[in-house]
Amino acid sequence: MHRFQAVIYPLISLAVLVFIWDMAVRLFAIPDYLLPSPAAVFGALASGFQDNSLWPHIAVTLGETLSGFAVGSVLAITLGVALAESRTFERFVYPLLVALQATPKVALGPIILVWFGFGTLSKVVLVTLVCFFPLFVNTVNGIRRADPELLDACRAFSASRWYLLFHVKLPSAASDIFAGLQIGVALALIGAVVAEFLSAQSGLGYLIAASSVSMSMSTMFAGVILLALIGLCGAELVRWLQRRLLFWEAEAVHRRRR
Repeated sequence: MHRFQAVIYPLISLAVLVFIWDMAVRLFAIPDYLLPSPAAVFGALASGFQDNSLWPHIAVTLGETLSGFAVGSVLAITLGVALAESRTFERFVYPLLVALQATPKVALGPIILVWFGFGTLSKVVLVTLVCFFPLFVNTVNGIRRADPELLDACRAFSASRWYLLFHVKLPSAASDIFAGLQIGVALALIGAVVAEFLSAQSGLGYLIAASSVSMSMSTMFAGVILLALIGLCGAELVRWLQRRLLFWEAEAVHRRRR
């Protein structure tokens, strides 16, 4: 019943929003070049899938997002563990990472294009930079919030530093890491679209930018809806993995509901 409610309630909200959208277009006679009707947007989606014009753009954006997200996640967790375990490493590296995060990624875009070219690699680099920091910070905070009493008990039995890391600290930080992954999924998609706005010949970001030139609002809205669906699917996939891998949390939630 809980899973059914988790699906049906958002669908009801979505149906209400689409109804309000359609009624607003009809009542206020809003022209298509300002706000297309839901029927026009869904028609653009249907025709794009039927003539296979949307699939290449979806594939390009997905490839850039997943590649940058994977690289950014590995780097974030690796550097997060290293920084949480070494105060010396933190003193040397953390200020530089904060400065990099504070720098607007759009400003770095032209530099990345010059260094890595106008192909897929530059998009992957930008996505990596965008999704890196939230997961990095969550990893550091999660590891440092490990139960000190449990750590002392393990040390009393001569547990090694690697044992403490893999059997105590990382499991305790797993919830924070997955929270960072959920944030990273959304940011990775944003990074891919921004990179496609800067320079691309395909991708959903390119499709939206190209449609704005011809004032094809229905195609622009179709691209936005596809991006929203991709982001939603990515976030739900991370949540599903969290429920499967962090089984002890799922059991605790189930006991509280009972």
